Amino acid sequence: MSFSIEQLLAFVTVYEERSFSKAAAKLNKHRTTTGQVIANLEDVLAVELFERIGRTVEPTEEGHLLYHYAKSTVDQSNIFDKIALSLSYGGLEGINFAYSSIIPHGALAAIREQLAEDFPNMRVNFLVKTKEQIEEGLNNGDIHFGLVNVDKGKGMYGKDATFLGHIEFLPFVKKGGALSQLSESQALSGLRTSRQFVLRAFVDEGLKEKVVVSPNNEEIDQLALVIKLVQSDLGWAWLPKVLSESEYVTENLEAIKLDELKHGLRFSISLWNPHSKQILVIKKSITKAIDRYIKHFFHLQNPS
Repeated sequence: MSFSIEQLLAFVTVYEERSFSKAAAKLNKHRTTTGQVIANLEDVLAVELFERIGRTVEPTEEGHLLYHYAKSTVDQSNIFDKIALSLSYGGLEGINFAYSSIIPHGALAAIREQLAEDFPNMRVNFLVKTKEQIEEGLNNGDIHFGLVNVDKGKGMYGKDATFLGHIEFLPFVKKGGALSQLSESQALSGLRTSRQFVLRAFVDEGLKEKVVVSPNNEEIDQLALVIKLVQSDLGWAWLPKVLSESEYVTENLEAIKLDELKHGLRFSISLWNPHSKQILVIKKSITKAIDRYIKHFFHLQNPS
């Protein structure tokens, strides 16, 4: 049995578009050509992949089964092409580093410091993006790295994803404010009846039900603005636990304890990037910075 990557790509595209015409347009091919490629693949496999229904098509049971294997094969072929192509190029002059707004700024600063040490002449643009925007940017080449919350959502085909660890969030309030005076048994009731600031990233990623405690809540795009609003005693918010070690923040904020909360809310963080020689070299510096940042924070929490 012999089939080509071109045939598998056509099969995957028709499957996803549910249309020969739309698939042909996406592949920059004529509809008749795409239809013939699929027909040839069906002959080779000796199975029918699609049921033709007017201008649309629906995968057969065999088509559903084979799609995932074909998709994986096409993605691996694309990775091979990108890595092979990258071998003929030198280093990158600049990168776009996208991140969710839930990422603590200390972690981003640690990454920039390490990159400045390892690649002193490289420009680094830090961009706040949603998970969907990061995935789209990685696919079209506009983004080189993405630091994302992966607690909810699908994985990415054809991308390198590295789990980095967890970020723990605690309820922060104005230091010395009314909420900070509540006992652990009263704290949850106080949070439920006070204004809550919610990072927009949680909403975009389908986590609103997990983080919203108060019906009186407002969505904010930027972590820095949430911090400022809580410092001004306008409300409270879930903020990264690492902020409790920042002198700038702890002069004005404090995390409060609740009887009902033995641990903070934890979110899994991964580094996403495409496969290429230049990217993998830079990735080593980024993961080194994150590892050092995590170890530093752990030491602060456990000085003994």
